[in-house]
Amino acid sequence: MSCVFNLNKKSKHKNQDQIMFVIKKLSHHKSSQRISRSGFMYVVFLSLILLFSGCDKNRVFEKNEEIHNYVWDVKDVKSFEVIVNDTTTPNNFYVNVRNADGYQYSNLYLFIKTIFPNGKSSRDTLECILANEEGRWLGKGLGDIWDNQIVFKKAKRFPLMGKYTFIIEQAMRQPQLPMVMDVGMRIEKVEKK
Repeated sequence: MSCVFNLNKKSKHKNQDQIMFVIKKLSHHKSSQRISRSGFMYVVFLSLILLFSGCDKNRVFEKNEEIHNYVWDVKDVKSFEVIVNDTTTPNNFYVNVRNADGYQYSNLYLFIKTIFPNGKSSRDTLECILANEEGRWLGKGLGDIWDNQIVFKKAKRFPLMGKYTFIIEQAMRQPQLPMVMDVGMRIEKVEKK
Protein backbone atom coordinates (compact mmCIF):
# COMPACT_ATOMS: atom_id res chain seq x y z
CA MET A 1 0.00 0.00 0.00
CA SER A 2 1.40 3.40 -0.91
CA CYS A 3 0.98 6.31 1.45
CA VAL A 4 1.78 9.97 1.57
CA PHE A 5 1.79 12.07 4.66
CA ASN A 6 -1.40 14.05 5.09
CA LEU A 7 0.11 17.42 5.82
CA ASN A 8 -2.91 19.64 5.76
CA LYS A 9 -2.88 21.96 8.76
CA LYS A 10 -5.66 20.29 10.75
CA SER A 11 -4.38 16.71 10.53
CA LYS A 12 -0.74 17.80 10.96
CA HIS A 13 -1.58 19.57 14.21
CA LYS A 14 -3.78 16.69 15.35
CA ASN A 15 -0.97 14.17 14.77
CA GLN A 16 1.55 16.42 16.53
CA ASP A 17 -0.82 16.84 19.48
CA GLN A 18 -1.28 13.07 19.74
CA ILE A 19 2.48 12.47 19.64
CA MET A 20 3.13 15.15 22.27
CA PHE A 21 0.42 13.63 24.50
CA VAL A 22 2.14 10.23 24.40
CA ILE A 23 5.57 11.76 25.07
CA LYS A 24 4.21 13.70 28.07
CA LYS A 25 2.51 10.59 29.43
CA LEU A 26 5.72 8.56 29.16
CA SER A 27 7.91 11.30 30.61
CA HIS A 28 5.63 11.74 33.63
CA HIS A 29 5.40 8.05 34.37
CA LYS A 30 5.85 7.45 38.16
CA SER A 31 8.56 4.80 37.82
CA SER A 32 10.92 6.95 35.80
CA GLN A 33 11.44 10.57 34.87
CA ARG A 34 13.28 9.53 31.71
CA ILE A 35 11.82 7.77 28.73
CA SER A 36 13.21 4.25 28.67
CA ARG A 37 14.44 2.62 25.49
CA SER A 38 11.23 0.61 25.17
CA GLY A 39 9.20 3.76 25.85
CA PHE A 40 11.14 5.61 23.19
CA MET A 41 10.54 2.79 20.69
CA TYR A 42 6.85 2.90 21.59
CA VAL A 43 6.75 6.63 20.82
CA VAL A 44 8.53 6.10 17.49
CA PHE A 45 6.20 3.24 16.56
CA LEU A 46 3.11 5.23 17.54
CA SER A 47 4.39 8.26 15.64
CA LEU A 48 4.81 6.21 12.47
CA ILE A 49 1.32 4.79 12.82
CA LEU A 50 -0.13 8.27 13.29
CA LEU A 51 1.77 9.67 10.32
CA PHE A 52 0.72 6.84 8.04
CA SER A 53 -2.90 7.12 9.18
CA GLY A 54 -3.16 10.00 6.69
CA CYS A 55 -2.55 7.64 3.74
CA ASP A 56 -3.58 8.74 0.28
CA LYS A 57 -5.68 5.67 -0.55
CA ASN A 58 -6.56 6.85 -4.05
CA ARG A 59 -2.97 7.33 -5.20
CA VAL A 60 -1.82 4.74 -7.71
CA PHE A 61 1.44 6.51 -8.64
CA GLU A 62 3.16 9.80 -7.98
CA LYS A 63 6.70 10.85 -8.73
CA ASN A 64 8.35 14.19 -9.42
CA GLU A 65 11.70 14.79 -11.10
CA GLU A 66 13.87 17.82 -10.42
CA ILE A 67 14.93 19.93 -13.39
CA HIS A 68 18.72 20.36 -13.37
CA ASN A 69 19.66 23.92 -12.33
CA TYR A 70 15.99 24.85 -12.82
CA VAL A 71 16.52 25.23 -16.57
CA TRP A 72 14.53 22.69 -18.56
CA ASP A 73 16.44 21.81 -21.69
CA VAL A 74 14.37 20.54 -24.60
CA LYS A 75 16.57 17.40 -24.69
CA ASP A 76 15.93 16.65 -21.00
CA VAL A 77 12.98 14.26 -21.13
CA LYS A 78 11.46 12.92 -17.94
CA SER A 79 10.38 9.29 -17.88
CA PHE A 80 7.99 7.63 -15.43
CA GLU A 81 7.36 3.88 -15.29
CA VAL A 82 4.15 2.55 -13.78
CA ILE A 83 3.29 -1.10 -13.18
CA VAL A 84 -0.45 -1.63 -13.64
CA ASN A 85 -2.38 -4.58 -12.24
CA ASP A 86 -5.90 -3.08 -12.30
CA THR A 87 -7.68 -2.50 -15.61
CA THR A 88 -11.19 -2.09 -14.19
CA THR A 89 -10.87 1.03 -12.03
CA PRO A 90 -11.01 4.44 -13.74
CA ASN A 91 -8.12 6.78 -12.97
CA ASN A 92 -7.36 10.48 -13.19
CA PHE A 93 -3.97 11.40 -14.64
CA TYR A 94 -2.21 14.61 -13.64
CA VAL A 95 1.02 16.36 -14.56
CA ASN A 96 2.73 18.10 -11.64
CA VAL A 97 4.64 21.29 -12.40
CA ARG A 98 6.66 23.37 -9.94
CA ASN A 99 7.85 26.75 -11.19
CA ALA A 100 9.54 29.76 -9.67
CA ASP A 101 8.05 33.23 -9.70
CA GLY A 102 10.54 34.27 -12.40
CA TYR A 103 9.08 31.90 -14.99
CA GLN A 104 8.43 34.15 -18.00
CA TYR A 105 5.28 32.56 -19.46
CA SER A 106 1.74 32.01 -18.23
CA ASN A 107 1.65 28.52 -19.70
CA LEU A 108 3.80 25.51 -20.46
CA TYR A 109 3.33 23.17 -23.42
CA LEU A 110 4.31 19.54 -22.97
CA PHE A 111 4.55 16.49 -25.20
CA ILE A 112 3.53 13.33 -23.36
CA LYS A 113 4.31 9.98 -24.92
CA THR A 114 2.67 6.90 -23.45
CA ILE A 115 4.26 3.53 -24.16
CA PHE A 116 1.87 0.65 -23.47
CA PRO A 117 2.87 -2.82 -22.21
CA ASN A 118 2.40 -4.25 -25.73
CA GLY A 119 4.94 -1.78 -27.17
CA LYS A 120 2.41 0.50 -28.89
CA SER A 121 2.54 4.19 -28.08
CA SER A 122 0.51 7.39 -28.24
CA ARG A 123 1.56 11.03 -28.10
CA ASP A 124 -0.39 13.92 -26.63
CA THR A 125 0.18 17.65 -26.32
CA LEU A 126 -0.83 19.26 -23.05
CA GLU A 127 -1.04 22.97 -22.33
CA CYS A 128 -0.47 23.69 -18.65
CA ILE A 129 -1.99 27.02 -17.65
CA LEU A 130 0.19 28.35 -14.82
CA ALA A 131 -1.09 31.93 -14.50
CA ASN A 132 -4.37 33.72 -15.14
CA GLU A 133 -4.88 36.59 -17.60
CA GLU A 134 -3.84 39.16 -14.99
CA GLY A 135 -0.53 37.34 -14.50
CA ARG A 136 -1.36 35.86 -11.09
CA TRP A 137 0.09 32.41 -10.55
CA LEU A 138 -2.34 29.53 -10.18
CA GLY A 139 -1.82 26.50 -7.98
CA LYS A 140 -0.43 26.43 -4.48
CA GLY A 141 2.32 28.86 -3.64
CA LEU A 142 4.87 29.25 -0.91
CA GLY A 143 7.01 32.33 -1.29
CA ASP A 144 8.04 32.48 -4.92
CA ILE A 145 7.51 28.76 -5.67
CA TRP A 146 4.28 27.53 -7.26
CA ASP A 147 2.95 23.96 -7.51
CA ASN A 148 0.34 23.04 -10.09
CA GLN A 149 -1.41 19.76 -10.73
CA ILE A 150 -2.82 19.82 -14.26
CA VAL A 151 -5.39 17.30 -15.44
CA PHE A 152 -4.02 15.21 -18.27
CA LYS A 153 -6.78 12.58 -18.55
CA LYS A 154 -9.93 12.07 -16.51
CA ALA A 155 -11.63 8.81 -15.53
CA LYS A 156 -9.60 6.62 -17.90
CA ARG A 157 -9.00 2.91 -17.42
CA PHE A 158 -5.71 1.26 -18.26
CA PRO A 159 -6.45 -1.01 -21.24
CA LEU A 160 -3.72 -3.56 -20.41
CA MET A 161 -1.91 -4.89 -17.38
CA GLY A 162 1.83 -4.45 -17.28
CA LYS A 163 4.44 -1.72 -17.46
CA TYR A 164 3.50 1.70 -18.84
CA THR A 165 6.08 4.38 -19.54
CA PHE A 166 5.13 8.05 -19.64
CA ILE A 167 7.71 10.35 -21.24
CA ILE A 168 7.30 14.09 -20.69
CA GLU A 169 9.22 16.72 -22.63
CA GLN A 170 8.87 20.47 -22.74
CA ALA A 171 7.36 21.68 -26.00
CA MET A 172 7.90 25.41 -25.77
CA ARG A 173 9.67 27.18 -28.63
CA GLN A 174 12.60 27.91 -26.39
CA PRO A 175 15.34 25.25 -26.17
CA GLN A 176 16.19 26.15 -22.57
CA LEU A 177 13.34 27.05 -20.27
CA PRO A 178 14.42 28.72 -17.01
CA MET A 179 12.55 28.68 -13.71
CA VAL A 180 10.87 25.29 -14.11
CA MET A 181 11.93 23.41 -10.99
CA ASP A 182 10.17 20.02 -11.07
CA VAL A 183 7.88 18.05 -13.31
CA GLY A 184 6.06 14.89 -12.37
CA MET A 185 3.10 12.63 -12.80
CA ARG A 186 0.30 11.56 -10.52
CA ILE A 187 -2.26 8.84 -11.17
CA GLU A 188 -5.14 8.37 -8.77
CA LYS A 189 -8.24 6.21 -8.62
CA VAL A 190 -11.47 8.03 -9.30
CA GLU A 191 -13.36 8.34 -6.04
CA LYS A 192 -16.55 6.34 -5.89
CA LYS A 193 -19.59 8.42 -5.04
